[in-house]
Amino acid sequence: MKILSKFFFFLLFINVVSCQSQYEDNKQQYKGGGDSDTKIEEDANTGVTERKLMKEGYVEFRTGDLESVKNQISQGVKKYKAYISSDQIYKAPNRISNTVVIRVPSQKFDSLLNEIISGVETVDSKEIKVKDVTEEFLDVEARLKTKKELETRYLALLKKANTISEILEIEKQIEALRSEIESTEGRLKYLESRVSFATLTLTFYEQTNTETTFSYEFKQAFRNGWQNLIWFLVNLTNLWPFLILLPLVVMGIKAFRRKKK
Repeated sequence: MKILSKFFFFLLFINVVSCQSQYEDNKQQYKGGGDSDTKIEEDANTGVTERKLMKEGYVEFRTGDLESVKNQISQGVKKYKAYISSDQIYKAPNRISNTVVIRVPSQKFDSLLNEIISGVETVDSKEIKVKDVTEEFLDVEARLKTKKELETRYLALLKKANTISEILEIEKQIEALRSEIESTEGRLKYLESRVSFATLTLTFYEQTNTETTFSYEFKQAFRNGWQNLIWFLVNLTNLWPFLILLPLVVMGIKAFRRKKK
């Protein structure tokens, strides 16, 4: 009976190893060369029927009213079910700028962008980038499926193990495989998030005339002069023993000259 049990365990172990070998072959196949479009067509049966595109946009423009633009952005975010992931304000001597990063559903990206810049007279810069991650998406999805199948076989093999050494070895393999599965799932979720939601970065600024460049530089020069004066007094204080000795030395020299005469 023990011989039969060990033989069955050996066959099951060979099956797991064979599955792992198949996983490595698939992994090398995805890493290897070949036409990406062909691979995508071959993997269409996995459920992916359209390309996975990551979209990003960067726009900078001038406005006469920052608050009006911010209100327009807030309305657009609510309308297209987007959200603001970052909002920063920068102040310069003659300019106030606001940079807003918006995550918007990919299919609503163009509509939101056109709505925000529809009333803008001049757009200083505009850049739209689209990255095709279909092949990577299919690769990660296939690797995740294979890893989970391998984990299932290891769990079945664990139930048939008879010795402590066999159990420990299988559990070690399962633990390493589980770590790989979690990492692969994290990557897949990241890709899904970047594909589902596009990123739109808007920088809009307003020119201010409350302070000229000359007045700003004058203030800076006055501030630097005051700091230099303070440091001069501090250094002078460090020399106080010499300041006391100097009059005594001068008086001594004068007394010596009078005595010599």
